[in-house]
Amino acid sequence: MVTAIVFVKADVARIHEVAEAIAALEGISEVYSTTGPYDLIAMVRVRRHDELNDVIPGRLNKVPGIVDTETHIAFRTYSQHDLEAAFALGLPGAD
Repeated sequence: MVTAIVFVKADVARIHEVAEAIAALEGISEVYSTTGPYDLIAMVRVRRHDELNDVIPGRLNKVPGIVDTETHIAFRTYSQHDLEAAFALGLPGAD
């Protein structure tokens, strides 16, 4: 699993609309509204590195109302939540 964290600056009047549009995209697992210089943080999770191109410049950056983005690629996951989710994929009764 490849994870990217995308920081998003949005048109202030459209933050809610932009967040919902990003959250609806395939490959986006979560979108958070945040304080600080960026309005939103989108978590991108795909199976292969080359799929990031389809999700980020291919779809996410084209959402109307986005002013700027900054993308970071994660090298390793340390979160127990993410590790449990990865091992639960495809198992009956897994959330």
